[in-house]
Amino acid sequence: MRALYRLRLTIPHSNPSSLPFTHPEKFPFGPFNSFTQKRFKKPVISARTRLENRVRDPKLDQLITHLKKLKTILNLHKLLSNRKRGPFVSVQLMSRWRNIVGLNISVGSFIHKYPHVFDLFKDPIRRNLCCRVRQKMKLLIEEEENAVKEWELEAVRRVKKLLMMSVNGSLGVHALRLIRRELGLPDDFRDSVLAKYTADFRLVGLEIVELVDRDESLGVAKVEIWREKEYREKWLSEFETKYAFPIHFPTGFKIVAGFRDKLKNWQRLPYLKPYERKEVVRVRTCGGIERFEKRAVGILHEFLSLMVENKVDVERLAHFKRDLAMEVNVRELLLEHPGIFYISTKGNAQTVFLREAYSKGCLIEPNPIYIVRRKMLDLVLQGCRSTRELAADREIKEESTFRGCIADGGKRDGDWVIPILENFDNGNPYNSMSEISE
Repeated sequence: MRALYRLRLTIPHSNPSSLPFTHPEKFPFGPFNSFTQKRFKKPVISARTRLENRVRDPKLDQLITHLKKLKTILNLHKLLSNRKRGPFVSVQLMSRWRNIVGLNISVGSFIHKYPHVFDLFKDPIRRNLCCRVRQKMKLLIEEEENAVKEWELEAVRRVKKLLMMSVNGSLGVHALRLIRRELGLPDDFRDSVLAKYTADFRLVGLEIVELVDRDESLGVAKVEIWREKEYREKWLSEFETKYAFPIHFPTGFKIVAGFRDKLKNWQRLPYLKPYERKEVVRVRTCGGIERFEKRAVGILHEFLSLMVENKVDVERLAHFKRDLAMEVNVRELLLEHPGIFYISTKGNAQTVFLREAYSKGCLIEPNPIYIVRRKMLDLVLQGCRSTRELAADREIKEESTFRGCIADGGKRDGDWVIPILENFDNGNPYNSMSEISE
């Protein structure tokens, strides 16, 4: 009785929060904390997750890394050529161009990595370290400019095909300026190409170019040639090849259950082809969304096939979405079809490749502009190898200049000391001094 009486007196004065059943963490399992539940969250599939989980292509990623170095070298050459004082610049001055060309290391360290491109020497007057572009690199840059001039008619044909794919037959000049290098156009293409071919293009204002007349002979997509080849050589039915695309999955791509059937049905799905004209595209009909997206895939495929290197930055595709009627998420659409496109995230921007056009990091069907650019890239990739040839060339050049001075009979700096030394050998140096004073 006394024990029960004491318990009765202590319970009202105790704190309720101090009771054991009020702290669920003291009982990790049991009826007191059964209300804590963990819900299963469905994984979100978006463009970002697809980009992170995609199967990478090391050859194309490595190609983008090398092309970024070449782009930096070309930017440095452009800055060097804009200097009016001479063909060379001091390395101290070039260190100010680090942020302009987008380097994360010093310009001097970058230049020392490529002795086949840059020539470092000391200025004979100021005695400071200077830099200039080697003659071999200059010749390749001139060769690329000549190749672009010879490519002019082909570039005009490709611009016409782009205008034929557009909704109203017009594109912005600014959008074409962003991909001028990919199309093989010169820097002043507005005046040298668009204004020159007035029978094909019409300039509306300053920033819009229109197609004068459609050429139906150009309305054949690159994929149509592949379909005809597959139909003839592999004896496939027209039902299988009429709307199909070439598929090349990367090494290590996992094919889940049911993927082959979905791909087979998607290859047979009809769609409105890029050069076909139709006023209304019905999206809400049966399979309308899939057909609309497949039409966007066909436009992107043809767009990339018109590029010189069959690649372009993903961000620059946004300038063509409205004109080419691609009202979709372009990045997500590219990632949904890894057998047709590949997005590389190396460098400062995301670059999309046409997968069927490349094999082991090289273009399968090269063109003159690509061949010259590949030569420039090979020269850059030599790095610090075979530098003995450069030293031998410099010695031969110095020896030839020395012999040229002797043959010309001209005086050089320091020739005045030769008669003094000769008279010292004869034992009478004062005669030479009198000759010099006279």
